[in-house]
Amino acid sequence: MPEYKYRAQDQSGKIVKGRTEAADDSALQRRFHDEGLTLLEAVPVVRRVALKPLKKAQLADFARQLGTLTKAGVTLVKAIEIIAHDESIDSYQRDIFLKLRDRIVQGVSLSTVMEELEPAFPPLFIFMIRAAETTGNLDDAALRLAEHYTEENEVEQQVKSSLTYPKILSVLIVIVVAILFGYVLPQFEDIFAEMPSLPLPTRILMAISDFVATKWYIILIVVALGIIFGKIFVRLPAIRYQIDKFKTKGRWGKLTKVIYSGRFARTLSSLYAGGIAIYSCIDIAKSTIGNAYIEAQFVEVLKKIAGGSSISDSIRNVDGFIAKLPASIKIGEETGQLSTMLVSVANDLDFYSRQAIRKLTAYIEPVMIVIMAIIVGFVIIAVIQPIYNSYSTIGAGM
Repeated sequence: MPEYKYRAQDQSGKIVKGRTEAADDSALQRRFHDEGLTLLEAVPVVRRVALKPLKKAQLADFARQLGTLTKAGVTLVKAIEIIAHDESIDSYQRDIFLKLRDRIVQGVSLSTVMEELEPAFPPLFIFMIRAAETTGNLDDAALRLAEHYTEENEVEQQVKSSLTYPKILSVLIVIVVAILFGYVLPQFEDIFAEMPSLPLPTRILMAISDFVATKWYIILIVVALGIIFGKIFVRLPAIRYQIDKFKTKGRWGKLTKVIYSGRFARTLSSLYAGGIAIYSCIDIAKSTIGNAYIEAQFVEVLKKIAGGSSISDSIRNVDGFIAKLPASIKIGEETGQLSTMLVSVANDLDFYSRQAIRKLTAYIEPVMIVIMAIIVGFVIIAVIQPIYNSYSTIGAGM
């Protein structure tokens, strides 16, 4: 229930202040009247929350509980209150859900409150709930959202788990390089100092080793600045556009196109099944693709949709989707089973997306191993070459 800050007066004229919860202003008035107090002032407590997007797993869990509770006949306010007091959620989620409850009690619709709390709830979630409020099937829409974000979360977690091994290899490469250049190579300085001349690879290696051993802090500063400015740099719209365009090209582009097509199909399927107008479906679905280059092409796509073109014809020339997507949608449009076909193609592309992710990580792993082998091989050659040359010189002299 909403929380109020109140100021009341008892029968002796003493002023009483505090906080309490009540369903609404009328319930609060009745409670104080029953307790023999005169309510002088009551102000709803405004919950100030630093807003940030909820994770996909959190959205899926919230939608699942909301759909289950409302389908069982629990009122919306009570359902959100039950979810807010779940011990498994964190304090941020609890504050967000209590804010939802407080505003709904004040007569504001659920979708409107979610819009007020952006970016906590994404546009897809808001539009699905708004459409459900119009049609009266909030429980079905919530369960559909739960399924959608569960699928999204599974793909996201697969990406993270697939990148675990490459990340470990990256750390190992850094550790090996640090040990070689900071500790192992300095042990050879005395030996190399007695040699009249050193090969070029050895001179380069010893210069790097000396720099790492004595000026390591400069490397840390450069790396830190590189990470900071690198993140700023890639966020620039023009740079991000070119990077995202590069992702759709070449051999890797064939795999990333499957992933982008799957995201678009899944979102479009959920929105269309929720009864949202097709123009809005396309407009929202494009923002979930995660590629600025592909999203930029939807300016023309939306113009075609507004002009009466079919979905399949409108997205056929989008550079970033596989040909199967518009072809499958066209079949659904011709047979009048667009909703069923969207679900089918979304499931198929989700499967292919998982395969594409596995292939992408399969490419990364050997590249990392080759990089490590090149570094270690260069070090070995640079160390052994002058020693071998010295023995050759001694043998020739004897």
